[in-house]
Amino acid sequence: MLRRCLIPFAISLLVWWLVARVNDYLAPHAAYLFVGGLLVTFSALHLRLRYGLTATLLTGLAIDAMEPAAFFGLHLLLFAVVHVLLFHLRTRFPREETAVGVVTALFANLALFLAYSVVALGAQPAPGVAWLRLLADLGWSQLLVAAIAPWFFALQQRALELGRVDLAAEHRRSL
Repeated sequence: MLRRCLIPFAISLLVWWLVARVNDYLAPHAAYLFVGGLLVTFSALHLRLRYGLTATLLTGLAIDAMEPAAFFGLHLLLFAVVHVLLFHLRTRFPREETAVGVVTALFANLALFLAYSVVALGAQPAPGVAWLRLLADLGWSQLLVAAIAPWFFALQQRALELGRVDLAAEHRRSL
């Protein structure tokens, strides 16, 4: 039972760590990549609510503990909202298709990036100045999510198979 939430959590942390290392190299160029939507999408589309939401909440907490934010728990809150929305919308489209997962991850990443940017820029003295840079960061982030989403979904699926989690059974059960 614990494997259903710890495996996606561990894989999400691995991908977040890799992107954080890339962001370290991009920092001198004032660029930032955000893949939060990718970290939420697989669990929301393929796991039961309690396991997927647990993995998402753990990921949000871990990111909150390591990244500066407007307030502690911002990633947790935004990830939880997007996870629950995706979970309730997942019956409306063929979630087993990789292309559907990629498009869903792109929309989730867009929503999370914009929500995080609005909250983060609210405290700035001149928030309008930063929007052009944020749009450039969003464009590069979306390209990265589109490029690595199929790999990420395959990695999550294979890790769950190795952990003996039956995704077909997860698809049949919702809670």
